[in-house]
Amino acid sequence: EVQLVESGGGLVQPGGSLRLSCAASGFTFSTYAMGWARQAPGKGLEWVSFITSGGVSTCYADSVKGRFTISRDNAKNTLYLQMNSLKPEDTAVYHCAKFRNGPGYSGRCYSATNEYHYWGQGTQVTVSS
Repeated sequence: EVQLVESGGGLVQPGGSLRLSCAASGFTFSTYAMGWARQAPGKGLEWVSFITSGGVSTCYADSVKGRFTISRDNAKNTLYLQMNSLKPEDTAVYHCAKFRNGPGYSGRCYSATNEYHYWGQGTQVTVSS
């Protein structure tokens, strides 16, 4: 059974940082690309970032580019999202997700949420003073 469990969320002041983690199990993590998406209160699911199975290629939504960094440790079956220079508009529940089609191709950006399946329950990030 595929399981994705996020952690690391919390309350942070504007300009602060958080590091989210996603512990994966039930599949061969190193052979699948992964992603992060978020859902703000009263809004739909917004794709945030993508990383290929080997971690060589990444891409980001324009709203987080230059502030967020996605990474992975295949030895630990864990996906990460380092979030810096946080803004109030980053407040949302953050979910990690398994890419449907294996490792992904370097140089491509998979930004449609229906390209992912098996979503975690999410971790709340609140940016407020």
